Amino acid sequence: MSDNSLKIERVETFVLDVPTTRPHVLAMTTMNHQSMVILRLTFSDGTQGIGEATTIGGLSYGDESPEGIQLTLDNYITPMLLKNEYKSVGATMAFINRNIVGNRFAKTAIEIALYDALGHRLGVPVSELLGGRVVDRLSVLWVLASGNLDSDIDEAHKMIESRRHNVFKIKIGKRSVEEDVAHVAAVKKAIGDTGRVQVDVNQAWTRSQANRAAPMLADAGIDLIEQPLAFNDIEGAQHLVNQGVIPIMLDESVQGPKVALDLVRAKAADIYAIKILQAGGLTEAQKVISFAQTSGAALYGGTMLESPVCTIASAQLFSTYEQFEWGTELFSPLLQNDSFINETLDYSDFQLTVPNTPGLGISLNQEKVDFYKR
Repeated sequence: MSDNSLKIERVETFVLDVPTTRPHVLAMTTMNHQSMVILRLTFSDGTQGIGEATTIGGLSYGDESPEGIQLTLDNYITPMLLKNEYKSVGATMAFINRNIVGNRFAKTAIEIALYDALGHRLGVPVSELLGGRVVDRLSVLWVLASGNLDSDIDEAHKMIESRRHNVFKIKIGKRSVEEDVAHVAAVKKAIGDTGRVQVDVNQAWTRSQANRAAPMLADAGIDLIEQPLAFNDIEGAQHLVNQGVIPIMLDESVQGPKVALDLVRAKAADIYAIKILQAGGLTEAQKVISFAQTSGAALYGGTMLESPVCTIASAQLFSTYEQFEWGTELFSPLLQNDSFINETLDYSDFQLTVPNTPGLGISLNQEKVDFYKR
């Protein structure tokens, strides 16, 4: 059956609420579970593709919520998919983009599922559809976000000893600058040269707080500061970069290719976090990567604390690049208390192995999906 005669015959969406292994404390919220929108497309030739759209803390992180994403998929995008013949991933996404404004997360779920189905149809991993794999394993850090110093230090030691992670991000921004600096400095001192530490402020600081904290964190041996200021404070980010005290990474600011191009032109970051959901899809993320690389900025593979579905979709894309200088944070399946895929992901020797079987290389466990869905 040729692609020109294909149709999408069924679109299913599920909102799953999966508990986390421990409370995950961020500047804007504390998470005890993660809510994920999982999508499944079924084509007329029997092939299926799965996708995901996940945000953090409802609407406390961004402007799309799990409930809103599902509504957009069910009420607006699904009728378009069922009505029209399927021609290609690109043609389908172009049609959706002409008719749906914004909604980057919902669109990403569709694109992931389309690529997953195409990979199954052609018998190749998604990475081969995105330019071809360069690496098979990706470095993965761990986020220390219990909010308790002893717990964070103990967790870091266990991760290093088990060879699961030796780079750590610490979530800060809820306490005073001095308290936060003391916390991360103590963690860094406790692990010494056996591990590296960076911090994520999630937009919680003012310019004066960031200016005060930067040299203190550098003196404590911290590698970088992620998103210290509000997402739209480009001038403030520029100032921190120009100071050159400590590398500055932007995350929440990087909302699609057009915004990324503006940030690159402004030299607003030393490092850009690449999140396929925040970019608006796999191909949109490729554009963001291209802009960052052309500018000489470094790359970092980010996460929205997704399930294995979006985690592996990100990994498939990241594997097509020779180097993400600052590694990735594709750890979130390990933060979730249970899994709803049939496969076991390989996290070992501080890295994640990218599946090499057709499509994403993972499949849904329907019993678990039914158990966790609303």
